[in-house]
Amino acid sequence: MSSEAELKELSEPSFWDTRYATAERTNDATIDSFEWFRSFPKIRPFLEKWLPSPGGSEVVLHLGCGNSVCVMFTNFQLEIVTDGGPKTLTADLHEMGYTHQLSVDFSLVVIDAMRLKYASLNTTWQVMDVRGLKLDAASVNVAIDQGTLDAFLHGSLWDPPDDVRENVGKYVDEVARVLKPGGKWLYITYRQPHFMKPLLTRENEWKLEVEALEDLDGGGEFDYFVFVMERNQN
Repeated sequence: MSSEAELKELSEPSFWDTRYATAERTNDATIDSFEWFRSFPKIRPFLEKWLPSPGGSEVVLHLGCGNSVCVMFTNFQLEIVTDGGPKTLTADLHEMGYTHQLSVDFSLVVIDAMRLKYASLNTTWQVMDVRGLKLDAASVNVAIDQGTLDAFLHGSLWDPPDDVRENVGKYVDEVARVLKPGGKWLYITYRQPHFMKPLLTRENEWKLEVEALEDLDGGGEFDYFVFVMERNQN
């Protein structure tokens, strides 16, 4: 179990720069892919439900993309899952036909590595802090978060510490700002809805729905939840 001090470090770019700089590589340049949550085949049905049809001009924003091989909790132990080869969610969606993607992370180390690894893709990688997105208002159709918001959480979620409220508040407000009317923010987490709803609710900004991604294979995984925030039209 990580200490409180260690959990707080997750919100700092320096922590992730160090982690990615020392990550395993298949060669001298390319960082191996790593996924914190469900593998792409397991979340694909959910994405197909909520994403616009592929091949269009809609902009998909990956918030805190990292170097998204898949890691999940199985029988309460960490298990590495390859599912056909290590790729990122960005690359998986590109194969489906989503070519207008912007993947951002506040770690320069991982963004440089992803630019190199996926230089052949028609997609964009940029260094950006989700708490201060350098994007125009109402410029994104879909935003996707697989655990980025979780990196800002520590302490008791019954009464979150001040820095948690501040970091999460800035992040949520930024996503609301950059989403187009009718746009969606898809947030995948293992955190329980009763903890996350108070942090995510913006009645004047969007409608919030929650779906459970159950362990359909019976492998002993934790259930995950998907929060769908659909931006108001006005």
